[in-house]
Amino acid sequence: MIMLNQSRKVLVVEDDVALQELLLFNLEKDGWDVTVADSGETALLKVVDLLPDVIVLDLMLPGVDGRQVCQQVRRYPKTRSIPIIMISALGQDDDVVGGLEMGADDYIAKPFSPEVLLARIEAVMRRCSVRPEEESSGPISIHNLDIDPLRFSVKVDGKSVTLTHTDFLILQLLASEPGRVYTRRQIIDAAHDRDVSISERSVDVQIVGLRRKIGSAGRVIETVRGVGYRLKEL
Repeated sequence: MIMLNQSRKVLVVEDDVALQELLLFNLEKDGWDVTVADSGETALLKVVDLLPDVIVLDLMLPGVDGRQVCQQVRRYPKTRSIPIIMISALGQDDDVVGGLEMGADDYIAKPFSPEVLLARIEAVMRRCSVRPEEESSGPISIHNLDIDPLRFSVKVDGKSVTLTHTDFLILQLLASEPGRVYTRRQIIDAAHDRDVSISERSVDVQIVGLRRKIGSAGRVIETVRGVGYRLKEL
């Protein structure tokens, strides 16, 4: 496991007491500073004050559910870049794709082992860590898009848009070489850690979501039938 010098904070949003205790024990054992919320309402109150490094979020919550929590977290500038790992008893492909589409960075179907969750957390933390020395390019301005990897920011027609880290990595990849066609597998490798299982079908859903989020700029992401996607050349 990757261990940082400073305390790492995780917010666990889960209403099942037994699972709460299991996650609390294993996360603390792995060195995490754990805060638990048993409802979506409580989670939204805590997330702003805590600003955790990662959120483990149950989809099926009483009252404000995981979908609504995810949407609210993504809405506010202070919290929108926090990685979210969604957990749910719903484990069909459509459920996983839907979780990623609503803004989660990863999705784990119940039941799962604590070791799997810890591995997924480390994977999403590696993806979402800002490492300026590893960036292959500086800011990119193309069409009506302005992409700044160091600030993790995207603007369309000068206005900021909210993206998950996975969305950002996909857009950055496509914009790095306009006109080049990237296969779904190449997009998966660039935007997801290799030890996380992501189907090629999920890429199509993520592209649909990305196009919607960037509004008028969505039209410059072109589908190359049977191959993958590219950003339209100037």
